[in-house]
Amino acid sequence: MQQLLLDIRPPARPELARFVAGRNVELMAQLTAMLDGSAAERMVYVWGAPGSGKRYLLAAWAHACQARGMTVDFSGQQAAQAVIADQVEAWSGAQQHAGFAAFNRVREAGGLWLAAGNVAPAELPVMPELQTRLGWGLVFQLQALDDAEKRAALSQHAETLGFRLDSQVADYLLNHTARDMQSLLRVLEALDRFSLETRRPITLPLLRQLLLNQA
Repeated sequence: MQQLLLDIRPPARPELARFVAGRNVELMAQLTAMLDGSAAERMVYVWGAPGSGKRYLLAAWAHACQARGMTVDFSGQQAAQAVIADQVEAWSGAQQHAGFAAFNRVREAGGLWLAAGNVAPAELPVMPELQTRLGWGLVFQLQALDDAEKRAALSQHAETLGFRLDSQVADYLLNHTARDMQSLLRVLEALDRFSLETRRPITLPLLRQLLLNQA
């Protein structure tokens, strides 16, 4: 069973291709344009509730920047070709001042800036100057997927894996596993591998056995 436990672990590097856009199509188009150099605005702030996928999205976008040869700062405190600033609402006073300075340097140099927090810029508990800077560029509220969108995304991913996802299996996944999209996709992929290893069709009993093996 150890191999299956390893199979459900998160992939080493988050990937933009695995992020399900849902109602966030405009945000994803903007991030893609920033990567290919066609974006008119290069500073973006994303906010949303915990579990909406902010951290995964920022990490995936940062790795996409690295894949294109850019220097990337993950702290939001240092200037680089691409700067990632996560959990801005939790920054200390010193971090706020460093982030403010980094934002100005990145903007002047024509670099890329992607920041995220749990509330809109005007509601952040940070110094007013930083609030203003974070609101200068484009601001997007990250919309979490609803259950219907998650089912559709799971069905689409199952098709890419080569099987049709039964509605009972999809419902059980949503009700008995972690509900964030990346966890759901990892379990679905593990289920596909388990089906191949055991030479059994993907059914609700097979999913239950897989989850029991992980307990």
